[in-house]
Amino acid sequence: MATQFFILTLLIFCSTLTFTTAQDTNTGFVGSPDPKALGLKEKLSFSHFRFYFHERFAGSNPTSVFVVPPVPKYNSSTLFGTVGFMDTSLTVGPEPTSKVVGRIEGLVAGTSQREFILLVVLNFVLTEGKYNGSTITVLGRNRINQNIREIPVIGGTGVFRFATGYAETNTIFLDPKTRSTIEYNIYVSHYY
Repeated sequence: MATQFFILTLLIFCSTLTFTTAQDTNTGFVGSPDPKALGLKEKLSFSHFRFYFHERFAGSNPTSVFVVPPVPKYNSSTLFGTVGFMDTSLTVGPEPTSKVVGRIEGLVAGTSQREFILLVVLNFVLTEGKYNGSTITVLGRNRINQNIREIPVIGGTGVFRFATGYAETNTIFLDPKTRSTIEYNIYVSHYY
């Protein structure tokens, strides 16, 4: 099981690497790409997005599931060793009936033996307006016992190519047996 988790982690990490085509005759392996050829505007934009997502842990259609349980010899309150996946709606408000503007798809893993900390790998898949089809990717340490947690934005697709920034997240509601409501404020620099 540990080998499978390592391979999955390695695949996720490798999928985030980017390679540049050879254009520089002096070095043969790195060049300066033309931003316009990549569909980038010359001006950097800065955006703030506020999203909510509503996880369901139980019932006939859960949106967040744990596929690897915590390691029994450790304190189960930290969820150390747990691996889970999520696929749920992003809304504009904290109510589950709020307007849906996308989805959040991702992986979470319990990474601390001492406290409840999750490694999160999340794609915010947007479906509205000029952002339709674009994604913002967040990867980092989510220290659940803090009211406001900060997680880095590591990139994106579409409108958010070369995106950087950070996300602040906080838990609005949590019942670990049934559901949660989580708020994300994402501050992102991008070319558009």
